[in-house]
Amino acid sequence: MILRSEQLAACTVTEVREEVRDARRRDEAIRIAGSATWMDAGRVVRAERLLSVSGLNGVIHYIPGDFTITVRAGTTLQHVAAMAAEERQWLALEPFGARSGTVGATIATGSYGPLAHAFGTPRDHVLGLRVVTGNGDLLTVGGRVVKNVAGFDLTRLFTGSWGTLGIITEATFRLRALPEVDESYALAVDNDPQVMDAQLRAISSASIAPYSVEMLNAALAQRLGVGTDTTILVRLGGNSESVRAQVKALSQLNTVGITSPEIWSSFRECEPEGATVIRFARRPSHLGGLWRSAVKRAAGALVHASVGRGVVRCIVNRDNDEQLTGERWWDPGSAIVERGADIPLHSSGPLAAVTCVRAGISRRIKDVFDPSNILNPGIMGDVG
Repeated sequence: MILRSEQLAACTVTEVREEVRDARRRDEAIRIAGSATWMDAGRVVRAERLLSVSGLNGVIHYIPGDFTITVRAGTTLQHVAAMAAEERQWLALEPFGARSGTVGATIATGSYGPLAHAFGTPRDHVLGLRVVTGNGDLLTVGGRVVKNVAGFDLTRLFTGSWGTLGIITEATFRLRALPEVDESYALAVDNDPQVMDAQLRAISSASIAPYSVEMLNAALAQRLGVGTDTTILVRLGGNSESVRAQVKALSQLNTVGITSPEIWSSFRECEPEGATVIRFARRPSHLGGLWRSAVKRAAGALVHASVGRGVVRCIVNRDNDEQLTGERWWDPGSAIVERGADIPLHSSGPLAAVTCVRAGISRRIKDVFDPSNILNPGIMGDVG
């Protein structure tokens, strides 16, 4: 929520620093934005200013031989992907959401997608950052080399901090070689609880090293055109011999149908505008029960699960407001609202915000980097 209409589209780091220092002098909060694809996420931010870093874009350094690329925060993921592809390389991140999302927003929100199964989250890809703190100071953390062990790993601290510790202006990523073969397959899943659990165990123990394994409910499978009932998508990559061996192992589990590689782009961008996304997590070995509970709660919603990570996401269209009740969604585990509606709770639990960390250490970290609490105040609850 912007309390008045002061907006700045910064094109240089100097402009970012000056805006932060001026806001601190005037005791005015700043809402930070990139391409504005995450403005509906987190708790409401009450700010007097909106600072966009979308104009702070472009590649600074790209050294294909080192498999590293340094870009400004407003650079889109699509641009990074296109440039890396010219050298047969890629950023194996591909988070959920529009490809117009920026590097800065992806790191700040800790966003990830199906490739997290094999390659991890942004914390596993970011080698270094430049950040403007709430004091207006410019920090350089990490570096441009794959192995950098000097000092503390502040890159992991800023990644996923939702802009509450500083404004990311530049990032260095680790790249990977594009695989020789990149194929995707669809497997039918039996909805009988015992059979489903057996299938999930079989996939987890199979002699395969998949890039991604995602289970889709019937609504999402139909939307993507890969099935009419519960379906598992598996993405395999590597050299041709390795992929052939994995496909053979996969075919022993169930009927396998090959699907277009473009399915993953459609999958990552399947969230309707204004939808609420609710995420649940359990140990991967308990995924079957969590899945059935989520599908039951989310009748009519799009539901998918990252099989190797034990994470289930429910995408609820904003037209289905009657589904968004606290009792329906309350979960004693780790349910969180990833984006969208601020769901009212009828039971106490951890669901009400993206996160609401109250530990004293979190407050002390906040006091170091943003002592005046002007950067995205409140977006993470009491601490943010």
